[in-house]
This record gives sequence, C-alpha cells and structure tokens, in this order.
Amino acid sequence: MIAARVERLAAQLRERGIDLLLVSAPLDVRYLSGFTGSNGLVVATWHEGVAQRFLTDFRYDTQAGVQVPAEVFTREIVSIDLAEAAVSSLPPGPEVGRLGFDDTATTVKQHTRMREQLPAGWELVPCGGLVAGLREVKDAGELAHIRAAAALADAALREVLDWGIVGRTEREVAIELELRMRRLGAEGPSFPSIVAAGTHSALPHAEPRDVAIPRDTLLSIDWGAQLEGYCSDCTRTFATGVIGEAEREVYELVRHAQSKAQAAVRAGPSGREIDAVARTVIEAAGHGEHFGHGLGHGVGLDIHEAPRLSRTAGEQPLRAGNVVTVEPGVYLPGRFGVRIEDLLVVREGGSESLSGLGKEMVEVG
Repeated sequence: MIAARVERLAAQLRERGIDLLLVSAPLDVRYLSGFTGSNGLVVATWHEGVAQRFLTDFRYDTQAGVQVPAEVFTREIVSIDLAEAAVSSLPPGPEVGRLGFDDTATTVKQHTRMREQLPAGWELVPCGGLVAGLREVKDAGELAHIRAAAALADAALREVLDWGIVGRTEREVAIELELRMRRLGAEGPSFPSIVAAGTHSALPHAEPRDVAIPRDTLLSIDWGAQLEGYCSDCTRTFATGVIGEAEREVYELVRHAQSKAQAAVRAGPSGREIDAVARTVIEAAGHGEHFGHGLGHGVGLDIHEAPRLSRTAGEQPLRAGNVVTVEPGVYLPGRFGVRIEDLLVVREGGSESLSGLGKEMVEVG
C-alpha cells in the first residue's frame, strides 16, 4: 500500500518535471511512509536508481525502523534540520534539476537555508498540495479505517444516550462521549465534540458549556473518532422531550435537504453542484440566510480536507474514493439550530453511508 502511494507520487513528479520532492507536512509524511512521529521528512523521486529517502532524528530511530518500510525507503538519522540535511546531501546526478517543496509547510527560514545550500543549477519549485491531492482518493485500507472509526463513534454515542443526558451539563456529556470513544479503542476524538442544547444549538460550532441540558428542547451533537490516524464525523439533532411545531418543521426541512443532497452524491458532479441541491431546498423554504456554511468537506487523516462541497468550491468533479460529509443546517439565532450530517464514500453510481444512526426525530432522556 505504501509502495503504491509512492509510485503514484513518482508518476506525478515525472509528469511535472520535478526531480526530487521534499515532503514535510506530518499528515503527508504519514500517508507516504507510515511514520507517525512529529519530525520526519520524505524525499521522493521518479528517477530509477535514486532511492526514496526518509529522514528523522535520533528520537525516532526505533520507531522509524518499525513503521517505515525498508523495501520502499532508505532510512536516515540526522542531527540537523531535516530539510537542510536533505538538500545538503542530494544524490549524485545532473548539475541542474528541480527540487519541489511544500510551500504551505515550509518556513521562510527553511526556504532561505535550502536556497543557500542548493547547487547553483538547481531550482526550488513550490509544490504545495501535491501529496494532499493524492490523499483525496482513499484506498481500500483507508476506507476500512474510516468505516471502523465511524462505527466506533456511533457505538460510543449510543452508550452515552443510554447513560442519560437530560440534566447533565453539555460539557459533562461531551467529556463522557470522548471517554467512551477512547474506551472502545479510539486514539481520541477527531475534533472537540460539540454538545449544544436549546438556543446554544443555533451556534454551528458551539462549545460545550457547564450548563445543564433541559427537557423539551433540541440538542445537537457533532462528534467523531480517530482510529489508526483516520477520522470520522457525524452530527445528529435530538429532542429532549416535547418540542414546538417550528422546531419540528425546521428539523424535517433539514432532513429533507440532507436526504436530497446525499442522493446526489456520486462521482462526476462538482462539490458546488452538490451544495446547490441542499441549498435550493432550504432557500425555497425561506431559510437561505440561516444556512451560512458549506454543505460538506472531505475527511481522512485530517478532519477537514479536500474536496469541499460549498458555494465556493471549484468545478473539479467528485471522484470515486472521496470521503465527504453532507451536513446541511438551519440556525435561528436566539432560538435553536438543526444540523444533520452523514459521512459518505463517493462511488461511481452513488454513495455509501458510513453513518449508522437513523435520521428520524428521536427523543432522548
């Protein structure tokens, strides 16, 4: 699996005329090499006879030996800045070349030092997003990890709902949810859990408060688990008892918009087109101004990654193997909010939902 990823990267380097690429962003390094430490660097190439290199420092010697496959990379332990070490020890070859670097993860100081050390005939070429682009389409192993993370997160929430939440504080419920995910095997939450009741649910990114969850209101919970480095993401809105007609109408509106958009997810349409499916439904009901965020985003090693489903997304079509959220919401300031979110694998003819919880209105106690 690691070898296949490196081969795909090498093909892109050859196509772009990049002789060597420095990969320094931690998630990109993990994707290409399997290394989970905090200080690693991959030097990738397409040239035959030139080794793919992995650099780290002495703290991670043993860890790199276990995680980074020797059949793919030569492993090197260095005592200076990794990028400086890589540039100062370029493999023998032509006097001219193109060295790619991630301009989104390289500091000005590192760039200056690389430029000083680079042979005169070599050019530094910005290549930010190259590996992140490969990460957009998940392989079978990645999909298995995300599927397992989603199932674990669902199980943890079911346990918390059985435990009882009315009368407990939002913060207490969020902590309990995260603890139960860890007890079920998660490395941790994939982002800080959102638990928001009543008027607080009108904040899309509400932070849990030391305020008791009352009866007869709406409660939004947005949570996810991280497993083997991969994230899940889901949102459900519950009733904690008797709620008003306005709350029920908005809930059914969001559920309908979410269902329509989910049905439209497949390889081919752009993220902008999928966003418009849900947005049209909500705007037609007079709540367009209350749906201010994008419809969804990619999920993988990072909780927010490409592709995006939004009004500002580009025209790039969704591809089979993308994993995206579909999460429309309607937020009425000072009153309440509703969001429903599923995690989907994009397929050629449709999508596969990784979220196992139903979306009918559920009353919790």
